[in-house]
Amino acid sequence: MSELEDLVANARAAFQNAADGATLENEKARFLGKSGVLTEKLKAVGKLDPALRKTEGARINRAKEAIEALLHERRQALADLHMQKRLDEEAIDVTLPGRGRAMTGLHPVTRTWHRIEEIFRSMGFDVADGPEIESDWMSFTALNNPENHPARSMQDTFYVDYRDSSGLFYNLRPHTSPMQVRYARMHTPPIKVIAPGRTYRVDSDATHSPMFHQVEGLWIDEAISFADLKGVYTTFLQRFFETEDLKVRFRPSFFPFTEPSAEIDMAFSSGPLKGRWLEISGSGQVHPSVVRNMGLDPESYMGFAFGSGIERLAMLRYGITDLRLFYEGDLRFLRQFA
Repeated sequence: MSELEDLVANARAAFQNAADGATLENEKARFLGKSGVLTEKLKAVGKLDPALRKTEGARINRAKEAIEALLHERRQALADLHMQKRLDEEAIDVTLPGRGRAMTGLHPVTRTWHRIEEIFRSMGFDVADGPEIESDWMSFTALNNPENHPARSMQDTFYVDYRDSSGLFYNLRPHTSPMQVRYARMHTPPIKVIAPGRTYRVDSDATHSPMFHQVEGLWIDEAISFADLKGVYTTFLQRFFETEDLKVRFRPSFFPFTEPSAEIDMAFSSGPLKGRWLEISGSGQVHPSVVRNMGLDPESYMGFAFGSGIERLAMLRYGITDLRLFYEGDLRFLRQFA
């Protein structure tokens, strides 16, 4: 057996003994690398007599091609072994019984939303829905909140790049209050409705989010007073929290769309929040200008409106201290409500 035949045999044995890719590449370098045995032999060919140079060079190249073929064969064999190992480890036994689906449930905000609708329906309120992209007129002007009014500063935020044929701007609604005007224009009094839905404002901290949910309430008729507002909302809170052991107060405030206006605060008479007043909602007697924009005569019709944050109510009902938990998608948090 010639020296080159011995070299090919040694390469075959070395490649076969390589148990992984890294070892195989090291063996390749020993035979075919820049300082490998065959490379050195090819370099030496240049020093031979011209008569021997062609013959010896051809013999070395045939040996090189044989070693490269052996290398390729072993690489493929190792790849096949690796794939077979993965297939064995990841095999699926289709004869096994199927795994049951995990317990699921409604999101706490959705649960709260449904509960609010259920309570107000039981008190005779309709439930209305409307567009989340509203005209500037519907979002503000129709609600007695004219352009450049300082009361718009915290709400006059997310606008879309669109103006209609009349030149109106459009925005992501900052509250569901536009449904007051929309619903009233499509119905005749008495008007008794709530409008839950998504709303948007530039606001973000433990108790505020750029996207949140609000429920708007409206009752318009010939003789609806502030006393009706107090009775309806107090009854709602008692049913929502399933206790009459709470206090409700109406604190004077300002909203452009109501006059008089009030913040609604609540305090539990027992439990961890005992004695602590918490703001729940804004409310008030619907402003005559808003009644007029509804297409009604404010001399004949009056009523009340309120706007409550659904997340705020959910936080109080479930004892959640950070509103951002609702939207982080943490299954450890959400599974508590399954």
